[in-house]
Amino acid sequence: MTKKSIDAEVRNALAWLKRTGSKTIRDDMAPKYGIHVDKAFGVSMANMKILAKKIGTDHDLAIVLWDTGWYEARMLASMIDDPAEVTTLQMDKWCADFDNWGICDTVCFNLFDRTAHAWKKLPQWSKLGGEFQKRTAFALLWSLTVHDKKAEDSQFIKGLSLIEREANDERHFVKKSVNMALRAIGKRNLALNEAAKNTAQRLTESGNATACWIGKDALRELTSAVLITHLSEKPIITPRSKP
Repeated sequence: MTKKSIDAEVRNALAWLKRTGSKTIRDDMAPKYGIHVDKAFGVSMANMKILAKKIGTDHDLAIVLWDTGWYEARMLASMIDDPAEVTTLQMDKWCADFDNWGICDTVCFNLFDRTAHAWKKLPQWSKLGGEFQKRTAFALLWSLTVHDKKAEDSQFIKGLSLIEREANDERHFVKKSVNMALRAIGKRNLALNEAAKNTAQRLTESGNATACWIGKDALRELTSAVLITHLSEKPIITPRSKP
């Protein structure tokens, strides 16, 4: 696709988003959902998915859409990008641009967790200083528990060590993502449930208020009879060893 045709596609996409946008949705983003953005049209997720389906996979277009800075254009970029073409540099650039939990989590669940670089980014991003940049590490870990069916338990055990190390970060959007990642790991299988419960228990005994909250909240779900029964009934899948 030529630059001229990409520019035309971008203009068409932005025009569609503007026509489809709703002032009500836009005005509700901050007070109702805690999503604070400077540039937004107010388009529902359902409508963004409709446009993404019409466009199809297009890495080059995704890059240019992202650079427009519009919230919905960036959401759309995460839906149409090709994970196979995403580089580590692109991931770092987009991560640095995250300024709200909505775009952070959506990019992780739509795109980042399907790239070849996802697991390498976890320890790197978990050390970042920005609230949404650090959240990205744990949102990505959370999404990998759902989408990476071939991952070995040992990979998630390493994730638990990152959770335990960063569980004293009291910033709202960090601690919530750490909590979600811990709970998600513990819902993957019985072995990881036990490991996650042990991590959560140590957090409750850590003496740090934030870590204690994360641990106690996670334990409520991870020790539930309904979850344990569900995990007990799941077939045991042994991932193939990597060549």
